[in-house]
Amino acid sequence: MNLASFSAQLRDLRGRALAAVQKADDPAELDGVEGAFLGRNGELRKLLGGIGQLPTEDRPKVGALANPIREELEATISARRLRLDEIALDVRLAHEKTDVTLPGRALPRGSLHPLIETQREIARIFHEFGFVTYESPEVETDELNFELLNIPRDHPARDLWDTLYVAGTDRHYVLRTHTSPGQIRVMRSTKPPIRALLPGRCFRYEAVDASHGFEFFQVEGLMVDEGTSLATMRGLLDQFARAMFGADTATRFRPGYYPFTEPSVAFDIGCLICGGSGCAACKRSGWLTILGAGMVHPVVLRNGGLDPEKYQGFAFGMGTDRITMLRHGISDLRVFLQDDLRFLESF
Repeated sequence: MNLASFSAQLRDLRGRALAAVQKADDPAELDGVEGAFLGRNGELRKLLGGIGQLPTEDRPKVGALANPIREELEATISARRLRLDEIALDVRLAHEKTDVTLPGRALPRGSLHPLIETQREIARIFHEFGFVTYESPEVETDELNFELLNIPRDHPARDLWDTLYVAGTDRHYVLRTHTSPGQIRVMRSTKPPIRALLPGRCFRYEAVDASHGFEFFQVEGLMVDEGTSLATMRGLLDQFARAMFGADTATRFRPGYYPFTEPSVAFDIGCLICGGSGCAACKRSGWLTILGAGMVHPVVLRNGGLDPEKYQGFAFGMGTDRITMLRHGISDLRVFLQDDLRFLESF
């Protein structure tokens, strides 16, 4: 075999391959043509395997003859494959019954969980008074959850909470029973004046019923400054109650007890069910308690790194679940965590 004969065979292969590519009517047939001419056992590879029959001086010239043909065939096959794909798409679209020019179907939109919506509304109201929202951990040390809030280990106030301790931590870590540990964190990281709002999830080991749960949500507020007084807190909470429940909402303070505030108060609003005349919901009193509050105890201020001789503060805490129940007339808090779409879709 000489170079002229080899070149003639390449031209013949090229012609037959190009014709076969143009005749291929589907991708599978085109794949067969590609394999027959350019594959591992294809004609081009077999032809190139005969290079050894050429004179030594002609062998380096084979690449200059074969490579352009290989590249041309590869490009032609790629173009044909693209064209076959376009033809297949045109055929499919021609037979589709869907009118692609019609507007799409609107996807259903979700909504905020009523607890989250209420929490945001509480935050919105207090933000109007300069309060800033902070987050604190749900797993707290016993020291932050109790001791620094004036509740030592032997204090009877611990009986108010049946606490969930974290296994393996030797009762050092607890699932927080309230968001109040955030008070210490804020006071230690922020210089007065402080206006902090601390929302979040809390846990207590309680029997679950219509008004109690082992998991619930709470919003805590803290204000610390020079000259802060109980009157300041009363005015703030009055404005909050009227913004949340209506401008005509009646309010009252009455004595309460909390180990980390002194003096402490319970904050009530006129019953939203009976309008204050007395009903089963308010136990015939005409009042509903919505939160507890009080002046921050000097010991707690000192544990937060502040001088109680210079700064005074007040704190308040409310159950987000209870506020939501009052806003929407819900009688059983268990529905909040049951993931019942029939209930959730009504908000």
